[in-house]
Amino acid sequence: MTRQVALLRGINVGGRNKVGMAALRELMESLGFEDVKTHLQSGNVVYTTDRTPAKAAERIEAGLAKELGVKVPVLVRGHGELAAMVKADPLGDVASDPSLYLVTFLSDKPPAKPIKDLDPQDFAPDVFEHSGREIYVWCPDGVRNTKLSYLFWEKLLGVTATARNWRTVTKLLEMTGSD
Repeated sequence: MTRQVALLRGINVGGRNKVGMAALRELMESLGFEDVKTHLQSGNVVYTTDRTPAKAAERIEAGLAKELGVKVPVLVRGHGELAAMVKADPLGDVASDPSLYLVTFLSDKPPAKPIKDLDPQDFAPDVFEHSGREIYVWCPDGVRNTKLSYLFWEKLLGVTATARNWRTVTKLLEMTGSD
C-alpha cells in the first residue's frame, strides 16, 4: 500500500465540471481507495492504494465519468515521485514566490527534442526546466500571463498535462506522508 495523489484537471473552474469535495472523497472510497483526503477545491486527492499510479488514474477517470458525469484527465504521482520532484527543485534559486512557481505534470515522459528546440528568450521573463514527467515554470509576471501554460506543453509535446503551484505541490507531498 502506498500513498498517492490524483491530480484532476479542470474541475470546479469557471462553473464547469462541478465536483464537491465530500462527493469526491465518497467516490474515491467507493472505488476502493483508503484514507482519502482532498486539498483545496481544484482536484487534488491524496489516498492509499495498492494500485499502480496508472491503474489508479484509469479507475478514478472511469469512476468520475460513470458516477459523477465528469470527464476529466487524471494524473497520479506516488509519494516517492513527489519527494524526488520537490528535492530536485531546479528553479528554487530563482523562484521567490511559490504561487508564481508552477509544476506542470505530464502523463508521459515527452521526447526531448521539442523542448530542446525552444529558445528560452522567447518566453522571458519566464523560466522553465524539464525533468522526466514534469516541467518546472517560474512565472515572475504572473501565472495568468505566462505562455508556458499546461495547454502549451500539451500541444507541443502531445501528452496530457495539468499544473499546480509550488505551494500546492509541497502541501501534497506533506499530505502523502511516507510510503
